[in-house]
Amino acid sequence: MAKHLSWQRDGQVLSLEGELNSKTLLQLWEQRQELVSGVTIFDFSGLTRVDTAGLALLIHLIGQAKQQGHNVELRQMSDNLHTLVQLYNLPESLFPHCSA
Repeated sequence: MAKHLSWQRDGQVLSLEGELNSKTLLQLWEQRQELVSGVTIFDFSGLTRVDTAGLALLIHLIGQAKQQGHNVELRQMSDNLHTLVQLYNLPESLFPHCSA
């Protein structure tokens, strides 16, 4: 059974919480344009699990924010997410290094 995914927008910060996977990402995908508008910081501290579909969505969201001309900062990447990024050998241009 899929766990819950939620998010909160506070100014330029988009915080994600729960599991981001193929079963939970649809609602976030549908709201992506308005959610990412003006976002410069993605806070992943509340993510407990991310699968490859979730990683693809994160790459897309980060790309949208960068297309708006913003420098993007990632915060608090979980070990699970970090492992996926390493396994796919993602360049920093797609998935910028994360700060603590």
